[in-house]
Amino acid sequence: MPRYFFATRVGADLLPDPEGRTLRDADEAWEVARNLIREVLRESGPTSRLLSAILEVTDEAGEIVFEFPFSEAVVPPGEPGGTLH
Repeated sequence: MPRYFFATRVGADLLPDPEGRTLRDADEAWEVARNLIREVLRESGPTSRLLSAILEVTDEAGEIVFEFPFSEAVVPPGEPGGTLH
């Protein structure tokens, strides 16, 4: 199974994920990314700086698989789990 790394980019700063996670595929990595972002926002509160952050998901070769903007993981009040696009 492939290993995915979840680095957080806030402006010019990149907070790396040196360990990564072994996951089934990119779809599972997307689910993990969304859950990680939501957890960070719950713990930190949705500050404007965090809402402009991006989770960069890369593979073992360092290639970007996808980028997940924090703002797209926000769940509007009253919705069970949708995203904003």
